[in-house]
Amino acid sequence: MDLHLSAEQVAVRELAADFVNREVVPHAATWDRREAVDPGIVGKLGDVGFLGLTIDEEYGGSGGDHLAYCLVLEELGRGDSAVRGIVSVSLGLVAKSIATHGTREQREQWLPALCSGTALGCFALTEPDSGSDAAALTTRAVRDGDDWLLTGRKTFITNGTTADVALLFARTGGPGHRGITAFLVPTDSPGLSRSEIKGKLGLRGQATAELVLDGVRVPDTARLGECGAGFRLALGTLAKGRMSVAAGCVGIAQGCLNAAVDYAGARTQFGKPIAGHQLVQQLLARIAVDTAAARLLVWQVADLIDRGQPYATEASMAKLFASEAAVRAANDAIQVFGGYGYIDEYPVGKYLRDARVTTLYEGTSQIQQLLIGRALTGVNAF
Repeated sequence: MDLHLSAEQVAVRELAADFVNREVVPHAATWDRREAVDPGIVGKLGDVGFLGLTIDEEYGGSGGDHLAYCLVLEELGRGDSAVRGIVSVSLGLVAKSIATHGTREQREQWLPALCSGTALGCFALTEPDSGSDAAALTTRAVRDGDDWLLTGRKTFITNGTTADVALLFARTGGPGHRGITAFLVPTDSPGLSRSEIKGKLGLRGQATAELVLDGVRVPDTARLGECGAGFRLALGTLAKGRMSVAAGCVGIAQGCLNAAVDYAGARTQFGKPIAGHQLVQQLLARIAVDTAAARLLVWQVADLIDRGQPYATEASMAKLFASEAAVRAANDAIQVFGGYGYIDEYPVGKYLRDARVTTLYEGTSQIQQLLIGRALTGVNAF
């Protein structure tokens, strides 16, 4: 689908497709089995410019617009969502936040390294007792002269064990969202410990961690944005992050479609390829329609961002539909494959496991429905 794509965007997509076919697809099953991607992929992502998309060249970025960014994430999602997550978080949540809200000193300190892949970022918002209700977080930051002392616990943090800087949210004031502030915390800071979460259903190659902070000292110059403005910063960041997740889900769905069509043409049952059976074609058609619809919803969000228009509700729509569509697509693809879809010799089982979490993180499907409902009615149901 090349609707409204410029020559530059087409070139970016072709570059991403070639990169994924060479550097990701051949290794995805191995990384999944051993629960770790090759750390060398980070430098390769930086070398090709994917970790600097939409960031000004002044700070080491590779420029480009948000639609080009989504095209890259589609391809990475097709290859391995664990790799897509590296980019979505380090670039989409951390680097873009620094580019938007950081001081010149913070941009100069962190963006060149993040864009080149010589450093990674993680987004430390979720806590053991505050997931969907992020405003209830309990990690505290207490002022101590010109510094802050941070104490608390974060969990399910993507890139958590590999990141060099954490965009971390802590309570600096009273209860509720107005008491939360954002900080850029080097992960080698004394008092910060990290442990990897293993045994995940999907995204097994992705580094997911728990962070524990015990009196971690950071200077006030590490504060990102104003005191008490952290929750608003997080919400704005997550709105764009939902577009990133949705783009990756389009990639999952497209991968399912490609694999299912190829298999249906090659597999013979009842004397003919299963592609010639009506109910198999029904499954393929449903995957194709879901993929196309999800893609257009994602592209709409990217277009709104690039034109400076409001996009938060559309991002929730895209994330809701694309994540649920990716789960349906993977489930239907497994049905096309039959028993072979249930073993990891083929990619569709991994697609299902990876797709499932996308309905949970960066706002569950239920949270997205409430956000959309609030936008439609003006009534807050949570």
